[in-house]
Order: sequence, then C-alpha cells, then structure tokens
Amino acid sequence: MRDAVKRVEAPRKLELLAPARDAQVARAAILHGADAVYIGPPSFGARAAAGNSLEDIKELCDFAHKYRVKVYCTVNTIVYDRELEQVAAMISDLYKAGVDALIVQDMGILRLDIPPIELHASTQCDTRTPEKARFLESVGFSQIVLARELTLAEIREICSSVSVPVEVFIHGALCVSYSGRCHASQALCGRSANRGECAQICRLPYTLLDAKGRRLNSEAESHLLSLHDFNTSHSLRELVEAGASSFKIEGRLKDASYVKNVTAYYRRKLDEIIAEAPDKYRRSSAGFSQLNFSPNLCKSFNRGFTDYFLNNRQPKDLASTRTPKSLGEPLRSVADVHNGDGISFFNRDGKYTGFLVNGKQGDRLIPNRQLRIPVGVTLYRTGDVEWEKLMRRDDSAQRTVEVDITLYENRITATDERGASVTLRHELPMEPAKSAQDLRKYFAKMGDTIYRLRGFESEIPEDIFIPASALTALRRELLAQLDFAAKATYPRAYRRPECKESKYPAEALDYRDNVANHLAETFYKEHGISKIEAAMEVSSKTAEDGRTVMTTRYCVLRQVGLCMKQAAKEGKAPLNLPLTLRGASRDFILHFDCSRCEMQVKLGASVPATRRVREARRR
Repeated sequence: MRDAVKRVEAPRKLELLAPARDAQVARAAILHGADAVYIGPPSFGARAAAGNSLEDIKELCDFAHKYRVKVYCTVNTIVYDRELEQVAAMISDLYKAGVDALIVQDMGILRLDIPPIELHASTQCDTRTPEKARFLESVGFSQIVLARELTLAEIREICSSVSVPVEVFIHGALCVSYSGRCHASQALCGRSANRGECAQICRLPYTLLDAKGRRLNSEAESHLLSLHDFNTSHSLRELVEAGASSFKIEGRLKDASYVKNVTAYYRRKLDEIIAEAPDKYRRSSAGFSQLNFSPNLCKSFNRGFTDYFLNNRQPKDLASTRTPKSLGEPLRSVADVHNGDGISFFNRDGKYTGFLVNGKQGDRLIPNRQLRIPVGVTLYRTGDVEWEKLMRRDDSAQRTVEVDITLYENRITATDERGASVTLRHELPMEPAKSAQDLRKYFAKMGDTIYRLRGFESEIPEDIFIPASALTALRRELLAQLDFAAKATYPRAYRRPECKESKYPAEALDYRDNVANHLAETFYKEHGISKIEAAMEVSSKTAEDGRTVMTTRYCVLRQVGLCMKQAAKEGKAPLNLPLTLRGASRDFILHFDCSRCEMQVKLGASVPATRRVREARRR
C-alpha cells in the first residue's frame, strides 16, 4: 500500500498594519517595517481630518507595492442616500489607483455597483462573536477586524470559526465604547463618530454621583471615561498563537515620529516570532528594514499603558483618570535630559502641568518659567528633543529587497525575495586579464534602488576582464527590468462572493443603529432583519433623555473600587442607584449589567447654565 500523504500547510502570513494620516507618513511606516498601511481616501473615512487625494494614494500604492506592502483605504463611515453615487465613483477611482482593499462598516456599500475590490469589515462593525464573524465572511468580507474589548480566549474562538484572516488591534488609543456603538458626540455636539467627526466626549472630566447626589470618586472631577492606551507588546506571541493574522496599530491622526517608532518596535517583535517558527509563520511583505535607532514605546504619545481585557476579563485600572494627555516616560535620572525637553508632573491639587528644560545644575533641572515642583512627585518626560531630531531624519530607516544574481557568458539572471525573476541576454566586451576581477562588487553597488545583493555567482572565467562601465550599464538594465517584472506580477486580490442565503446572527439582532441609507436597509432585510431602526444621524430622535449613547465593557465602578459584584460577595451595603456622571454641560446616567459586565451610558438632563457657573466657582 502507498503511504498516506500528509498534508503540509503553508506558513501563515502575519501582517503588521500601520496607520497613515497622509502619504508621507505611510511611506515612513513602510520603510520602518509595515506589511500594510491603512489611509483615509478623499472622504468617507472615520477620521474626517485625515483625507488624502487620489493622486497621493496612487503614488503611495506604486511605492508600497514594490515591497509587496498592501494599501487599505478606510471608507468606514456610514453613508447617506444622497452620497451613495459619490461613494461608488470614489471607490472606482481608488480601485484604479491600485488600492488593495477597503475597510468598511456601511453594508450599503455591498449593494453598490463598484469594481471587485476586496472588502474588510471595520472594527465599527462591532464583531465580538464567532457568529458575527462567520456572517461577515459569508457575505463577502476578506478580512475581519475584531472589537478591541476581547480576551485571548474570545479571539481564539473567533479565529477558529472563520477561514479568512482576522485582524486585531495591538497598540494605540482606546475608545471606551464598543466601536460603532458610540453616539455621545452626535447627541451632544451634532458631530458623529460614525462620520469621522468624534468630539471625544470620553476624554472630558466628570464627577461620579449616587442617587442622593453624593460624590463617589475621590477627586471632584476625573477623566473617568478616558482609557489608558493599548499595548499588547507582551502578549503578541499569544495573539499570533490564538490565530490572528493582521496586527493593527491605531493612530491615523498621529505624526510620522509616532508611526516610525511604534511600527519599528512591533516589526522587531513579529520578526522574532517568525524567526522562531518559520515553518508556521512568514512575513506578508518583502524587504528588510535597517533601523538607525532603538524603538521605545514610551518615547511616543501614551496615556499610560494597558492590555485592556486581553488577559483578564475584569481588570481594574483601565482609565487614565488624572489626565487625557500624554504621560510620556517616567523620568528616572536627569543625566540624559537635554535643553528643550518637556517635563510634566501632577501638582498637589492634582492638576497636570509642566515646563521646558532651560538647563541643568548638577542633578537639578532649570525650568523655563517660575513654578513650584512639590517634593516627591513623579516627573515625566513628555518631550525628548534629541529623540525627535532622530525621528525627523529621512534616514531613520532603510528598507531593501534581497536579490540573487547569476552572470553567465551570454546572459544574466536576477531573482528576488518577492519571487520576481528576469533574464537578459548580453554581449559584454571581454578581454584577457592580468589578474582576477572581482565582478561581485559591481553588482553589489545598488545605488538608489530598493535592492540589496544577497547572492552572486559568475560563470565568467577568472582570467577575463570586463570594463566597469559595461558591468554598471548591465546592472542598471537588469534592476530596471526586475522593477517591471515585480510590478507586472503584483498579486491583486478580489472581493469574495456574497452568500445571499446567510442570515444575520440572532444574538446580534439589536445591532441596527447605523443604517443611514436604503441600500443598507435592503442588505439587512435580505439577510433576515425585519425591524430596522434608522441611524441617529438621520433620525428625528437624537438627544432625548434616556437614550443609550455608549455601550462598554469598561466599568466605572471597578475603576473606582466599587464593583457591585464584589460588594455583594463581601456583604457591603448596595449603592444608591442610578449613578450619574456629571459633566460640564450634560449628565449621563449609568446602567450596569453585572451578569455581562457591561455598562450603558445614557443621556441625562442638560446642566443649567446657572449650575455650571456655580460649580465652576467651587472648583
């Protein structure tokens, strides 16, 4: 009998996905190791302030594809009926520009007459269950971005339930609400988070009050909804082993310095994982990034770090309650502080303040203004001028593609790590040589190309001399043809077919908040939804009292040490409910579902102007 043939699975591609507010930042991300970048198109991206022209996006695609890096465009806002035609035209232009995929949340896009471009389900789709992930796969999505609130076990379960790549966030700012489920900005300011105009209500200060008006948080005002920044650097291996394939850095409004540093840091981490198990994992792009600095996450904007719910279903300290601003890095010594560095600290009254360094006297810093620094406070370096100089340099990283060249007597071949290959016939002038000629050195000089010579072989006899000018001209032609071959063989993916029989999962029937056009309504009805509620942005019911504007797995009570579950176990008296978050202009009423460890934030009464003035005077 024949021996059974054991199926050998190809190594899974791991994708490091970096943010880009513009094409220049995207290029920086690529040079520092990104396998893919996501960028806003001219409009309809969930960061309204980060749109980019079609011309810039086309140039970016041409640059990125040289390294087999993919470009994703974020067409992830909800769309109004009057905009559908404009969205369809823009998507067609993005496809022609070379964009690899669209990240979307509005299901109306699946009903537009658009090119067969690959679609990714945005985190705005609020995917938290295997059922939801399977549905999105069945209707044509090629990659699914999960909600940020999930544990490793939940991520593992979802990854095992679908065959398409699963994308997870690994670093950056956290929204307190489930993405796509936050309507606070729309209700209070008329600025929709689902339209890329979030007013960041969660970063404001609040006072937590019980039903009798007693304050429950220790400070009069705290940033109780402002979360620490996400950092999974210590759990990246576990995320890979859980089945995630794309690892997303948040930050489409961040500058190039941030993107360079964070991308380079996670590039090294992912490369270590791949190097340890090359039979299981591999890079999804080509090229090696040589860095001229050592990445350090604390050097970039951060509100302090958390791994959120990744390793703990009920963590306690999730919020940066004292300030929504960057904490930088704790200052352990003044020895490496430079003139112009920014130093911050918390005053005795809890206010976050700071100064620029004008000089040093021994182990003392000289501030640029008069102020009193309390003894014993922690100092944070929130601005490092030498680091920023390094990050602003154009040569902070170089990325090269390895190529193997073989020189024969009448032809030359080149094959690179992307799989591109060319062969050129040549008639090099040859003459007898007095000594051996080092032919390799002529082909190792790659000039301003993206290539780096890995292997070189020659069948030219050692007693033959070839003029340097002829070798240089041949190398240039060879690499130009390799560029052409790589571009011609770039592997473009296409949209998956939609299974019309798929039914929207029963446990997610309450998710119909963001239907803003008739095509989205048609989509949901065709997939089993009978009752559809219009999005707040197109509804006449917007800011009425009692409306839920946030749903979150984060719990204010756990943050301030008043978890009702724990109190019940310890026999403590119950809280006087409902609780109120009092802000400057509006109250929020909090509702707690302790069985699911979820909190709902509902609109309360508007704060009268007289009360705002009175409370401001008290503060």
